[in-house]
Amino acid sequence: MASGEIRIGIIGAGRICRARHLPGFQSLPGVKVVGICNRRRETAARVAREFDIPRIYGNWEDLASDPEVDAIVIGAWPYLHCPVTLAALDAGKHVLTEARMAMNAREAQRMLDRSLEAPRLTAMIVPSPYGLTGDAFMRSLINSGWLGELREVHVHGLSDTLADADSPLGWRQMTRYSGFNMLSLGILYETVLRWVSPANRVVAYASKLIPHRLDPELGKRVKVGTPDSVQVLTTQEDGSCGVYRLSGVVWHESAMGIALYGSEGTLIYDLARDEIRGARRGDEGMRLLAIPDAMRGGWQVEADFIASIRGERPVTRTDFRTGVRYMQFTEAVARSSRHQIPVNLPLREFSNPSL
Repeated sequence: MASGEIRIGIIGAGRICRARHLPGFQSLPGVKVVGICNRRRETAARVAREFDIPRIYGNWEDLASDPEVDAIVIGAWPYLHCPVTLAALDAGKHVLTEARMAMNAREAQRMLDRSLEAPRLTAMIVPSPYGLTGDAFMRSLINSGWLGELREVHVHGLSDTLADADSPLGWRQMTRYSGFNMLSLGILYETVLRWVSPANRVVAYASKLIPHRLDPELGKRVKVGTPDSVQVLTTQEDGSCGVYRLSGVVWHESAMGIALYGSEGTLIYDLARDEIRGARRGDEGMRLLAIPDAMRGGWQVEADFIASIRGERPVTRTDFRTGVRYMQFTEAVARSSRHQIPVNLPLREFSNPSL
C-alpha cells in the first residue's frame, strides 16, 4: 500500500454506499477511494463527481484486478457478491461486501472457503444495523443472568412496503438478483445470533400473497420471485424454541423486534425505536431499561474494516462464518417451505440455486 495509504475501489454505488460507506471512508485518515464501477456508466460518473473519485471502470473485473487498488467494497446486489469476492481475494485484495452475503448457501460457503485460504486478507460483511445501539447492554444483561434459562425467542418484522399490489417488482423480489434472500429474514437472524444460540431446526411456511407484479426491466407483469409473507418455527442449540413472523404486506403495523423469554425474566428489543424493555420474575410489569451511555454502540463499519486491514483488531461484525450461518438459515427456510418438511441445521448439502 503506497505510503501506508489504503486505496479502495467501489463496485456498486447503491443507497447505503452513498449514504454510509463513501462518507465513512473519506472521513478516515490514510484512506482514499480511488475508483468506482456501477451498473451504468452514467451513474458511476455522477457518483464519482459527487465524491471526487478519480477513476471510473467500465466493468467490475478491471477494478477487481487493478494492482493500484488495495481493497474492494461490494455495494452491488447479492448476485454479484460471490463472483466479485472470489475475484478480489484471488487478486490479493481485502473485501467488504454488502449484506446479504450471497445468493444462496453454496455461494456463501465458497466465499468463506476462499477467505480461509487467504488469512492475511480481511473478509467482512456489512453487519445488520439493527440492535447495534443496545447490543453491549443486551449482552451484559444476558450474561448477568437476567433471563435465566432461555425458553422462547419471538422475532417479528412487519411492514407495508409490499402491500400495494400495483407497486412494481423491486430487485429484492427478483430471484435472479437476490437468490434465496427474503424480506428481513437474514438480517433479523443475524441480529438474533448476537444474543441467542444458532437454530438447529426450522419449519417454515412462505407465501406470495401478491403473486404477480410489473417487472420494470421487462415491461410486463411477471411471477414474483421471493415471498412477501414468511412464518418460521425454530429450535435452537440450547434447547429453546422460536417463532419468526415476517411480512411486507400488512397495513398499519410497521414494527420490528426481538423478544427473549427465559426462566427468570424477559427482554424485548424494539429494533425500530432502539428501545429495550425488560422484567424479572416477580416484577409487576415490563419497564424501559435505559441503555447506559458507556455501552451505547453504533455504526462503525468503515472504521472496523480499515482497522482490520491494518491489523488493529479482528472482524467481529460481521465475519464470513456468521454470513454462512444466516445464509444456511435462509436456505433452510426456503427448503422447508417448498417441501413442507422440517430442515436441520447446519445444512449437510446445498440446494440447487434454482430451488
